[in-house]
Amino acid sequence: MRKGICCAGNMIVDITYPIETWPKQNELTHITEGIQNSTGGSVCNTITNLARLDPSLPLYASGFAGYDAEGEFVLQEMGKYPNIDISMVKRDGRTSFTMVMSNNQTKERTFFQHAGANAYYCEEHIDLDALDVDIFHIGYILLLPALDAEDDEYGTKMARLLHNVQKKGIKTSIDVVSETGDRFARLVTPALKYTNYCIINELEAQQTTGVVLRSADGTLHLENMPAALNKLKELGVADWAVIHCPEIGCGIDKKGEYYAVPSLKLPDGWIKGTVGAGDAFCAGVLYAAEMGWTMPEALKMGACTAAASLNAVSASDGVKTAEEVLRLYNLYA
Repeated sequence: MRKGICCAGNMIVDITYPIETWPKQNELTHITEGIQNSTGGSVCNTITNLARLDPSLPLYASGFAGYDAEGEFVLQEMGKYPNIDISMVKRDGRTSFTMVMSNNQTKERTFFQHAGANAYYCEEHIDLDALDVDIFHIGYILLLPALDAEDDEYGTKMARLLHNVQKKGIKTSIDVVSETGDRFARLVTPALKYTNYCIINELEAQQTTGVVLRSADGTLHLENMPAALNKLKELGVADWAVIHCPEIGCGIDKKGEYYAVPSLKLPDGWIKGTVGAGDAFCAGVLYAAEMGWTMPEALKMGACTAAASLNAVSASDGVKTAEEVLRLYNLYA
């Protein structure tokens, strides 16, 4: 019997502003029609995608929703899905929000983030005694200050939390936020020692491992993917190390076997927005892990779920059931 998945960490309201183009410093651009509020962050995006992939899968949300309109919105949106249990969500402070600037020309997006109550989320807000799931997924490392804090024994509070979750016989999964800077080795590396599934993008993997995967000119170095994935395994990832990017999804399984599945060749006009595509890929891989599928099947599910999410402006509205999502592979692989 499936016990399901707990998605923990960042709960955010995304306010998406479509803009004509990205301006230079001190220049002006126009916000066009289509401003939209949607739930975002690792918890909301990943758990909603999972709920849409399989309405029978038990899901549990853990994070902070503020005592404000945005907090009510977050709970209302997750509450639309009968299989999402929100009883572990805490209420305090101001709900985290992100202003998402979505370029109408390139479909690229830029984020301006306010942490709100997410900044205080830590192990004391998770009832480990009551946690009874197959997989505990948490994100994002680098965007949860209390869990990113130093720990004398484990390196970070996040690593301590993951260790304590694993002690209960629960498999752990992590995701990381993309940023510039040198915090990856210091904050991500300790967590990898207590991680079963690491599902991150190529820039996050590059920052964590030091293996060049994307040059400054945008060139993807696919030939370096096995080295980066092996480095993640060396740093402690127990089961699956997965790297995704717009072109391809790659992974190494528990046996050390390397696999790669190209992204779908989507028709013109398919992409309505790219917000949450990485979380959708992650949800697809997590669903495959929960179902006991192989790594190639997981990468295929990740690619299809990400492709489905691209067909809507918000992070999850394009995602359908697992069966419907997988049909995209036959159409566009």
